[in-house]
Amino acid sequence: MSTALVTDLTIFVLALLVGIEVIGKVPATLHTPLMSAANSIHGIVLAGALLIGVTAHSVVGYVLAFIASFFAAANVVGGYAVTGRMLKMFRRKVTPAVPATPIATAAPAATAATTAATTTAATAASNGTGVPAQSKGGTPS
Repeated sequence: MSTALVTDLTIFVLALLVGIEVIGKVPATLHTPLMSAANSIHGIVLAGALLIGVTAHSVVGYVLAFIASFFAAANVVGGYAVTGRMLKMFRRKVTPAVPATPIATAAPAATAATTAATTTAATAASNGTGVPAQSKGGTPS
């Protein structure tokens, strides 16, 4: 193993540990908004991974560049997916417009009048007198 590879792996491991420590200290309520705002940083990580792939001269360098590119791309795509879902929660719900046609507004009134006339006729027929029954208050029902 060359000295440059050992140096690069050391920097990678230290960056990994610092990242875990920083993300671990963020409260859960702030994690999603902060991560969605950091999508541009992940894009820079993807560009850096592609730069590693261009400058690599060994199989290990190519493998590391591929793994870094894969995880950086997955992080960017996942960040935008989470951002989209988070923004969808704050959209106003669209209520369907109720058509204001005369037929639609006249139907409930006609139904109520028909129901009242049928009830009065049924009450008059049921008490045998032909007169609508009186309620306790003394007014016809």
